[in-house]
Amino acid sequence: MSGTGRLAGQLGRRSQRVVYGEFSAAQFEAELDLMVRVDRAHLVMLAERGIIAGDLAATLLRCIDELASDRYRALAGRPAPRGLYLMYESYLIERLGADVGGVLHTGRSRNDLKATITSMRLRDRVLRLSEEAVRLEGVLLARARAHRDVVMPVHTHFQAAMPITYGYYLLGVAEAVGRDVTALHAAAGGLETCPLGAGAVAGTDLPIDTGRTARLLGFATGPRHALDAVASRDALLRILAAAAGLSVTLSRLATDLQLWSTEEFGFVTFPDRLVGGSSAMPQKRNAFLLEHVKAKAGVSVGAWTAMAAVTKSAPFTNSIEVGTEAVGCGWPGLDAVEDAVLLGQVLVSGARPVGHRMRDRVENGFTAATWLANRLVSSGVPFRSAHHMVGDAVRRAVAAGSTDLAKFGPPGWLDGLDLTSLDPAEIVAGQRHGGGPGDFTTVAESAADRWLAHRRWHVEQLDDLARAEAALREAVRARLGECAEVRS
Repeated sequence: MSGTGRLAGQLGRRSQRVVYGEFSAAQFEAELDLMVRVDRAHLVMLAERGIIAGDLAATLLRCIDELASDRYRALAGRPAPRGLYLMYESYLIERLGADVGGVLHTGRSRNDLKATITSMRLRDRVLRLSEEAVRLEGVLLARARAHRDVVMPVHTHFQAAMPITYGYYLLGVAEAVGRDVTALHAAAGGLETCPLGAGAVAGTDLPIDTGRTARLLGFATGPRHALDAVASRDALLRILAAAAGLSVTLSRLATDLQLWSTEEFGFVTFPDRLVGGSSAMPQKRNAFLLEHVKAKAGVSVGAWTAMAAVTKSAPFTNSIEVGTEAVGCGWPGLDAVEDAVLLGQVLVSGARPVGHRMRDRVENGFTAATWLANRLVSSGVPFRSAHHMVGDAVRRAVAAGSTDLAKFGPPGWLDGLDLTSLDPAEIVAGQRHGGGPGDFTTVAESAADRWLAHRRWHVEQLDDLARAEAALREAVRARLGECAEVRS
């Protein structure tokens, strides 16, 4: 059966490639796998509701199972002048006849079918990205604990500021990544509603059960509003925004690690497997993977920008601009974030702090100056006066080529102060208020609890999908079994 009844012509092959795209073998199978899963749930529901005869549903289900078990070889190379779905449906009609194959699309449209497949594909992608992001979160926490006592200077405006530890730095990044994962999970809440049943744009007068198909496909509920269901792809836009936020966090981590791995800093080293050489300069050890991580953030932010720009000003209805073009902008952005996360895992795990270089900069970079000013404050000196006194001492010490501040302040200025805690590690331990490194354990325990919650979310999502898949298999078996009994 060709044409639509209303239209007899079709696009030329070159235009078809532009509009409908060209699938690789893997993409072809993946798209049909999703389509077939939707069809099974839809046919079960139509038969249960008495909208189509049970034997017709069973015949279609058996034919679809044959196609899937043979990895859709019967469809390979078939012309698809109006897209993959209609090519697939036309095969079923040719194989089974219009009276059987022609009932598959009862009570739905390509609009809600496409929106449903997009949601299912996105759900799988979110789960995969979430799994890797939570693994990265765990790596950061593990490395933070391992290096919690490695003293280093924290920098502000690229200048040594105060003493912290390398583990405390990684714990801070883990906190930020944890928030990004939480945002990703929150955005994934937009995938709880299944668009199937919304039809072309305004639902249907056929008595379909959208809740049944939704549950069989692993969604919480069917469409609440048909127009919104086919008009909107905002779940992808929000998920992409959360994912881009994660990539931005990783780009900042990569910037620090790249700077610290230079010979000039020498704070961090990477094993040979994580660096590259030069084709011309034999001495080079380039931490080039960090540059990939930084660049991936630009790709993800650009993907979000492109998707939002394409969606902007599109009519709020089913629209190729949104459902095809805007969605097409989003997938490369998610790919880029996943790549950045995978690289982040091995880079954080493989990076090794050079403790003596870090400590040397702590001791010779006047990073104890704020601590010293606070000691003066504790003895009754107003902070601004203490700040001025210590700053003046630093200026004089630098001019003299010394780091001993005690020699360069006013006479007796440090008399009566307890300076026994001038060791950098003890200074760090004392910075336990306001979320400082001295309170490492409290923050680490809270971060670990959040990491466990993220893992539970992921497991629960997988369990829910596994239950839905099992329910769909059982519903199909039951439908086939009933028809077999009737025939016998």
